[in-house]
Amino acid sequence: MGAAVGIDLGTSNSCVAMMRNGEVVVFADVEGRRTQPSVVAFGHARTVAVGHRARKQLLYAPESTVLSAKRLIGRRYSSMEAQRMKTLSAFGVAEGDNGDVRVRVHGRLYSPQEVSAHVLTHMKKLAEAALGETVDKAVITVPAYFNDNQRQATRDAATIAGLECLRILNEPTAAALAYGFQQNKRQHVAVYDLGGGTFDVSVLRIDNDFFEVIATAGDTFLGGDDFDFAAADQFLAAFEKQVGTSLQENRTVRLKLRDAAERAKIALTEADEVEVHVPALYRTTDGNDFEFRTKVNRYQYAAWVMPLVQKSFVVVDEALRAASMNSRQVDHVLLVGGMTRVPMVREAVKQYFGKEPNVSINPDEVVAVGAAIQAHLLTAETPVATSVLLDVTPQSLSVRTVGGYCEVLIPRNTAVPTESSKVFLTAHDDQTEVRVAVFQGESRVAVENELLGEFVLDGLPPLPRGQVRVRITFEIDADGIVHVRAVDDKLGKQQSIRIEGRTALSEDEIKGARFDELGF
Repeated sequence: MGAAVGIDLGTSNSCVAMMRNGEVVVFADVEGRRTQPSVVAFGHARTVAVGHRARKQLLYAPESTVLSAKRLIGRRYSSMEAQRMKTLSAFGVAEGDNGDVRVRVHGRLYSPQEVSAHVLTHMKKLAEAALGETVDKAVITVPAYFNDNQRQATRDAATIAGLECLRILNEPTAAALAYGFQQNKRQHVAVYDLGGGTFDVSVLRIDNDFFEVIATAGDTFLGGDDFDFAAADQFLAAFEKQVGTSLQENRTVRLKLRDAAERAKIALTEADEVEVHVPALYRTTDGNDFEFRTKVNRYQYAAWVMPLVQKSFVVVDEALRAASMNSRQVDHVLLVGGMTRVPMVREAVKQYFGKEPNVSINPDEVVAVGAAIQAHLLTAETPVATSVLLDVTPQSLSVRTVGGYCEVLIPRNTAVPTESSKVFLTAHDDQTEVRVAVFQGESRVAVENELLGEFVLDGLPPLPRGQVRVRITFEIDADGIVHVRAVDDKLGKQQSIRIEGRTALSEDEIKGARFDELGF
């Protein structure tokens, strides 16, 4: 039996931790770094670099270095998010055989699950090096607003990495657990989680070690990457004036400026003004090299990214409305994610809630700490003081009805685990199958929501229309993953279900991608 850890699989950075002797240990690499970039660099002859080594390759081999894969995991190629990544990334973004999104590097297609599995493997090995023993189980965190496809895809990534995923845990819930575990406090807590690629806010009621999520809301395409793009756009506009030509389509220039924007953002958390210098940024056709040099202060940066900060509070408003609370009824505000280190973000949170946010735990590590606590509670051989986590489903679960509309079976912010049933009647004589399309999202129009799958219920008895009743039950488990079963009400016989159009990998694809099968 191997050890169980908690892994924060982040868009920009990842972190791994474990509870030992009553304390949570966050594992560091040999250079003492406790977070690792979620970057994977693919070399020739199937060599792969992950983390800080991969991050160094980004600037000289951007087309074979994949970052922010979490923004693609579990998505369809046709999605707005995938198309946006296609325009912003130096690596290729392509369509898979079943309509899912794939990453193209060196002419080969990789699923985002495979890319994420490399990051998970890197974190697994880092923990094993520190522990001196095998790590084969993990609690893995995801944004609260991840849908079923994204959660399933994260589980697939764990399987490819040779990890048993004990539980998929929402990031804000993990942070609240890290903050409130065995604190013997009764309070209402808001978790403001602004990471590298996603933004979530959850409102929780904590009573001793009872954690109840009241409401959650989020945006899976709002994070530090977007702040970096906003600043990089300003740098690009200034540089285009300098060289006198448009460089909008030059991905190398844009990537280098994005890297400069990220470095400036980090530096401005400590300094009031920083100098940005990118040597040899661009070479003209006649061989002239141009460098980029400018100064940026906190006020300029704040003006560039303020629309993004304001966008986050629209999501906070939504969560508080769903919780039937106002900002002054929140006892504590927890900051999670590296972006909450930015001074203007902290100040904005303080102004909104009317109180100083809590930063008692490192915002880069707090999610991994909570995941480690949950992993310990799930695997402890001897009885331990435990906690009760009651989470919610972030998005409504619906069925497509006549006219292309959605009928909600499980509303958003319903406590999980939960289930709901609906009886379907055959619409034609001698009908032997029923097709049901399941969606996740808040729109009444089906095509505006996320298609989870089309379920074909076959083997029904050929009877007159309306004489066959099929009860379909939708269940959401503690991981937030959707399960479906169907029973013929008359015969009491469970029917087979065939799922089509999923973005998840098939069992054969997962087996073929497993790193232990390939010898990684």
